[in-house]
Amino acid sequence: MDLDNSSLVYFSNFTEIPNTTTAPPWNEATLLGLQVSLSVLLAVVTLATVLSNAFVIATIFLTRKLHTPANFLIGSLAVTDLLVSILVMPISIVYTVSKTWSLGQIVCDIWLSSDITFCTASILHLCVIALDRYWAITDALEYSKRRTMRRAGIMVSVVWVISISISLPPLFWRQAKAHEELTECMVNTDQISYTLYSTFGAFYVPTVLLIILYGRIYVAARSRILKTPSSSGKRFTTAQLIQTSAGSSLCSLNSASVQEAHLHSGTGGGGGGGSPLFLNSVKVKLADSVLERKRLCAARERKATKTLGIILGAFIICWLPFFVGTLVMAICKECWFDPVLFDIFTWLGYLNSLINPVIYTVFNDEFKQAFQRFIKLRRFS
Repeated sequence: MDLDNSSLVYFSNFTEIPNTTTAPPWNEATLLGLQVSLSVLLAVVTLATVLSNAFVIATIFLTRKLHTPANFLIGSLAVTDLLVSILVMPISIVYTVSKTWSLGQIVCDIWLSSDITFCTASILHLCVIALDRYWAITDALEYSKRRTMRRAGIMVSVVWVISISISLPPLFWRQAKAHEELTECMVNTDQISYTLYSTFGAFYVPTVLLIILYGRIYVAARSRILKTPSSSGKRFTTAQLIQTSAGSSLCSLNSASVQEAHLHSGTGGGGGGGSPLFLNSVKVKLADSVLERKRLCAARERKATKTLGIILGAFIICWLPFFVGTLVMAICKECWFDPVLFDIFTWLGYLNSLINPVIYTVFNDEFKQAFQRFIKLRRFS
């Protein structure tokens, strides 16, 4: 069918589709709102991490009762997590929200090195704390003699040496690109050998070590809980509380109090001090005391075991996704991770620096009491 010119003009005007390519203005406002909300959320997490670790450090420093090698390790962990919250997390907020790196190559190198060093040191601190706890529970009497501040200092030094050795290699091949303009700041996963070295050194090997140590600690703690006191025909033992790195008490055993009780009962002299009735009374009281202390120790061991389980579980939940993602990206070049998902994994790892001090203050009665006293002093000062 033929159409005249007027019909064609009418038809074309009728079918004209309005131009809607311009994005509505509320899209930009929404994006800005999301960025602000994300910035506030991450800033709150960072501030909470700073304050919680600072309070743990201050509590240990100001409470003489907490000046022990085990608590020195906990304080060193808090210092490491504090460095993460001060030197790593604030810059990460800017990078996560803006999605581009604008601080230059030098700041990128410093930030990446700090990130790898402090996060690795935080993870390795959990290993030395678990190792200290393991020695304390399996070889209590001998290890209590070797458990000194000097030994704890050596353990912390080894942690930092390993952490620095893991963070240094990327600096050497990054210098070759120092003249290039940088839009992203991340470890080069093309170096597969380094990725394997760093991920296994910073996470996979420590994780296996932690699982083995905590497994043996759990077995040892359970055996102490289920073990019943000796019969009256054997020498009774009394509980000597040894502060452990997990924040509870370990019941190591010695017989000094029993010997002392026998000495007093045998040399009690006149007044019936050596009579059979008196001796029986002393034995009954001693047995009751040992049983009560045994129950107390069992309760503390249960709490210690629960705390260790929470520490291990939180550590694995926080860091496993990040290190699995890092390893997969290095090995599988065709694999792709959403940058948003990887940001979530990164901040989940940072969250472990907030969880560590919370666990120790919530599940450690001595820390809790010292922390409460510290708060009261600050309130009334």
